[in-house]
Amino acid sequence: MRTALDELLDLLDVERIERDIFRGRRGPVFVPRVFGGQVAAQALAAAGRTVPADRAPHSLHAYFLRTGDPGAPIVYTVDRIRDGSSFTNRRVVAIQHGRPVFHLSASFQAYEDGLEHQFAPPAAPDPETLPTAAEALPSYAANFRDPAMADRLLSARAAVDLRYAAAPPYAAVGEPREPRSQVWFRARGKLADDPLLHAALAVYVSDMTLLDPVLLAHGRGGWAVGDVVGASLDHAMWFHRPFRADEWLLYDQESPTSSGGRGLGQARIHTQDGRLAVSVVQEGVIRVPRRDTP
Repeated sequence: MRTALDELLDLLDVERIERDIFRGRRGPVFVPRVFGGQVAAQALAAAGRTVPADRAPHSLHAYFLRTGDPGAPIVYTVDRIRDGSSFTNRRVVAIQHGRPVFHLSASFQAYEDGLEHQFAPPAAPDPETLPTAAEALPSYAANFRDPAMADRLLSARAAVDLRYAAAPPYAAVGEPREPRSQVWFRARGKLADDPLLHAALAVYVSDMTLLDPVLLAHGRGGWAVGDVVGASLDHAMWFHRPFRADEWLLYDQESPTSSGGRGLGQARIHTQDGRLAVSVVQEGVIRVPRRDTP
């Protein structure tokens, strides 16, 4: 019997239709646009298909240009910018209905030894002690604008076990809190030993909660509550050390600022044993609906 993880892996497995042209499958429709993490992960997967197998992604920089149509597949064209002795660079454009909807630049590197240091990992509760999404989400249903929202969120995250270390933004609407949030996540099943796949899955999850700290700072519940509207603008990730997305990863997030209708989220992803695996930065449009503006 197929699982939600099987379906997510199919979604990330882009189809090659020409040497440097790929097609991404349509994903399940939970909101009236393509989920940003989906298009970013598919674009990285397409770029990785054109890179030697001994090179893993070490960074990506992306812009969300237009709202994607969730009812149509996405075509990814890969531009082979550079193939160097140590680094390989690719540019990817995602196209729907004849127009670019997303742009990504990614760099890949062959493994090499070098100087090593990192910040100490943050304190965080044991993920096994935290409530699952299935246990927590129904208790917040009264705060959602749609009675079916809890079920929709559970369906959207069915392939990933994602657990909040503290109450999410939609738990205490109207109460500003420190602009920091932690979630633990891992795939709900064993993944193949493919660094590109683990990176793509981390990209997919990274777009789920990164702007939560912006909402927390202003006591906003988010899109599920309906007290803000918005979308991702750009997204950047740096992959520092090997990791597995089917093992617990701590997504430690914060927002240093918001202004001009935009909010900035930045984060670090640590393995459960404290290794800094990934750094993430995203800016998004976050607007208060006119009816709710003081």
